[in-house]
Amino acid sequence: MTRSPDGPIRNHPMRKLLICVRHPFDQWNAPTWFSERLRKEFPQIETVHLPDYKRVDEEIVDAEIVVAWSIRPEQIAAAKKLRWIHSPAAAVHQLIFPELVNSDIILTNAREVHGPVVAEHVIALIFALAKKIPDSVRLQEKHVWGQQILWDELPRVREVAGATLGMVGLGSIGRAVAKSAKALGMRVIAVREHPEKGSEGADCVLGPAQMEEVFCQADYIVLAAPVTDSTKAVANAERLALMKPDACLINVGRGPLVDEAALAAALREKKIGGAALDVFPKEPLPADSPLWDVPNLLITPHTAALTDKLWERHYSQFSDNLRRYLAGQPLLAVVDKRKGY
Repeated sequence: MTRSPDGPIRNHPMRKLLICVRHPFDQWNAPTWFSERLRKEFPQIETVHLPDYKRVDEEIVDAEIVVAWSIRPEQIAAAKKLRWIHSPAAAVHQLIFPELVNSDIILTNAREVHGPVVAEHVIALIFALAKKIPDSVRLQEKHVWGQQILWDELPRVREVAGATLGMVGLGSIGRAVAKSAKALGMRVIAVREHPEKGSEGADCVLGPAQMEEVFCQADYIVLAAPVTDSTKAVANAERLALMKPDACLINVGRGPLVDEAALAAALREKKIGGAALDVFPKEPLPADSPLWDVPNLLITPHTAALTDKLWERHYSQFSDNLRRYLAGQPLLAVVDKRKGY
């Protein structure tokens, strides 16, 4: 016998879907309608939607499918029926531990949900840095007509068309950024782990061993790679030193991709033109973090993936995959657990 989310006892076993997505930021939490719609569309599935983590241990024991940001190794061991985990995030490094990697459990993520939205944010950041929008806002707050000030302070206001964009990572975000950048008349060079997989619209694709070329050539470097042992601090002091004096660094991947101390030093010493960070190793960024006061650094509070259509996009992707799962078809957005993405 199994229990439905509302408590009645069923006399026949049902396949169970457990949703446990809890975050301090409201928009990251699965809305009530998400599970309600799943129950209507998939009545053959028992859908349990938990408001917090208090009952995860008991509910995961007989779950076949789990939607969650993270699961502990001991919960994986206890979940004997678990066959599929779906993360509503693109990054899944918090799930890459031996108990899951060495299991037959399928792991999928939401990279296709977030990719196009994050790419829009990247383009917005490129324009903000190129047109010195943050500087204009600061001058506005002081009631200063800063035309001459904005022009005199380096780097100068510039055109985006004709500039070189360097992509580190050519997944769902990187592909969408490259497409938009090409439409704006930018030259796109990219680094991806397997260049033989194709250019995805970039003008030039390089392997990881040629990473320094991107830092040397690009006017805007965008980090959108997954966190792995080889990408941690990919933007380190040595590579930042290779950048043009007016080049800018943008990180929409994950905080560990950047050596923050090295970046802060490069900005303070005016070794590079500017930077924009949307992600940080510790979030929320502490109020006493020195990054808040670093010159020419634009901070957005992990808002690159935000959209009023977020959970509609999540539902479309997950329900499509759930239909595939029930029909025994291959799932989309499957993570290579050994690679971590």
